[in-house]
Amino acid sequence: MFSTLTLRPTLRPEQARVLKLVAIAGMAAFLVACAGGNKAGNSRIAGLPSYSLDGKSGVATSVNRYLWAASLETLDFMPIFSADPIAGIIITDWYGVPRSNGEQPTERFKTTVYILDTALRADALRVAVFRQELTANGWMDAKTNPSTAREVENAILTRARELRLNSIN
Repeated sequence: MFSTLTLRPTLRPEQARVLKLVAIAGMAAFLVACAGGNKAGNSRIAGLPSYSLDGKSGVATSVNRYLWAASLETLDFMPIFSADPIAGIIITDWYGVPRSNGEQPTERFKTTVYILDTALRADALRVAVFRQELTANGWMDAKTNPSTAREVENAILTRARELRLNSIN
C-alpha cells in the first residue's frame, strides 16, 4: 500500500571534503571558546593586553612597545579608563590627589597619551593633561600648566629608553 521513499542526498567528494573541513573548524572554534582560562592574575590592568618586553610575547601592537610599557608604568598611579595598544591610545580616568586631612580633593587630573609611531622617538609621543577644580557648582575645567604635559612626556621617554637599554643587555 504505502511505500517508503528515502531520499538520500549525494555529495560529490569535493563537497564532502569541504563539509568535513567546515565541521572540524566549527568544533575547533567551539573548543577554543570554551577553554578561555584567565591567566592574567589580579593585576589592575588584567583586562588590558599584555605589554611584556621579553621579545617572546605574541602581542600584536602597531606602536612602539617600549613607549607603550613606559606610558603604562609612568601613569600607574592613575586609574586607566581605556587602553588600546593597536591605536596607541591610553586614557586615564580622573584622579585627585588625596589630601592629608582625608577630605575630598579640590582638583583632579586626567591624562591622554597618544603613541604615534613604532619608533622610539620624541615625536612619536603626545600627552594631553586636563585639570578640573572643585567649585560650589561642581567640577569645572581649569587651565593646566603647559609644562605639565611636557614633563609627563619626558618621564615616559626616559623610562622607555631605560626599558630599551635593559632589553639589549
